[in-house]
Amino acid sequence: MDPDGREQEPAGRQDRGSAAETPLGTRAHRVLAELADLRRDDLPTRGGTTTAYVFDSGLGEVDAVALRAYELLAHVNGLDPTQFPSVARIENDLVAIVAGQLGGDDATVGTVTSGGTESCLLAVLGARELWRRRRSTGNPRIVVPATAHAAFFKAAHLFGLKVQTVPVDPDTLRADPEQMAAAIGPRTALVVVSAPSYAYGVVDPVEPIAAAAARWEVPCHVDACIGGWILPFLDDAPPFAFDIPGVTSVAVDLHKYGYVPKGVSVLLHRSAELRRLHWFTLAGWAGYPLVNPTLQSSRPVGPMASAWAVQKLLGIEDRGPGDGLPGFRSLAVSAHGAARRLAAGIDGTDGSPGIDGLHTVGAVDSTLVAFTDDGGPDDPDVRVVVDELAQRGWYLQVQPSMGTAPRARRVPMTAHASITGAAAGRIDELLAALREAADAARVHGRVEPDARLVEMARTIEPAELSEEQVEGLLRLAGVGDGVPAGLPTRMAPVHALVDAIPAPLAERLLTAVLSRQLTPPPP
Repeated sequence: MDPDGREQEPAGRQDRGSAAETPLGTRAHRVLAELADLRRDDLPTRGGTTTAYVFDSGLGEVDAVALRAYELLAHVNGLDPTQFPSVARIENDLVAIVAGQLGGDDATVGTVTSGGTESCLLAVLGARELWRRRRSTGNPRIVVPATAHAAFFKAAHLFGLKVQTVPVDPDTLRADPEQMAAAIGPRTALVVVSAPSYAYGVVDPVEPIAAAAARWEVPCHVDACIGGWILPFLDDAPPFAFDIPGVTSVAVDLHKYGYVPKGVSVLLHRSAELRRLHWFTLAGWAGYPLVNPTLQSSRPVGPMASAWAVQKLLGIEDRGPGDGLPGFRSLAVSAHGAARRLAAGIDGTDGSPGIDGLHTVGAVDSTLVAFTDDGGPDDPDVRVVVDELAQRGWYLQVQPSMGTAPRARRVPMTAHASITGAAAGRIDELLAALREAADAARVHGRVEPDARLVEMARTIEPAELSEEQVEGLLRLAGVGDGVPAGLPTRMAPVHALVDAIPAPLAERLLTAVLSRQLTPPPP
């Protein structure tokens, strides 16, 4: 017993003081200063001006609690919850919280993963294993709308499935239920829908597609990675999760609108039997018995501890005026309203003149806004608009053009913004910067890809290119030598070229660009 009468923790189970409580010497300060200096060229992760990759609540107390919780469990290994029972408690609590908002019941189970991609990978892996049990011949397929996330193509590549891509409705950009149903067959292992799709922010019609999958006894997975912690809190959101018959799994990322450090996602299954299909267990090797619910063995617990702490801190509903912190429902409603204000300000549906030459694409079902230019010779090129916004301190993503159906019109290149809690109060600033950027882009003129490169691209076999030839093509494309300084300040010409050449060649060039950045410079 300690002097206060509390039972002391057994020797060997005591944790030392946190890093924050440990005095740091001069050398440690130098190391941390050097690390901070490495961040000088990074996009800002706070303030809401980076509308992709990072998600900021705008609440300092949330950040502080998330980081402190991360630190408290930073050295815990999620590999073995029997030795670290806190892992099971945290994971079970997170699964229960998320399932409770997504129509789950007593049979609903889940797994905490490292992020949306791993959740999608596991959903595909489990579906493949179920398909193999039921059928022993042929190659399994996953049926996805053309707007499905890249993670499903990655999963198919890794796990040996074919991807059957179905065109989306050319007007709404939502998955077409009739075409999705027609694509399902005896080789279909999984049907995928988005809530919402990342590119255009629209929720697919989950109910009829899940019903079509159920008729074939095929699992239906809902990718709600970016919308799953927004849609449950909106009064006008369409149903998308376990309240729909036929939905067998749903993925929700808490490191997005759960506002915690990367990476933590929750993959829910309608039953434990479905979850077990993506587990890996091995007793017949020389080491310890192994049971892995995810693709990882050693699992960092810091991110899930952050998610647990912030869920407990905020809760779903506001605690009251004296608490000072909003609940997740208020945060979701605020971000959704801000996204709608941005879209209305671009289109002029809020009574303003709008932004001449630009218009939104898709719908604002959640917190994502996509817009493009009108395509005329005097209209601002949306790729240049994004470059100009970067000059004004706002970062948006450029998205490639996309065909909606055979012989149907193409969706042109778009700009994408994910609006967060921190950005919700800055929409007027963003619209002002966007108007300036559009005016500057109009003066700059439209960007066209290099005609020589586009013509040359038609005759190139990417797999046969040597590293020297790839470097030559990058120089022709305006991406000069250097690691990593070869990236141009303005990316509009690069985006134009990538969109104009065949996808396999574009992928080869993009791989080379990233390889440069991940190759140490010569001494």
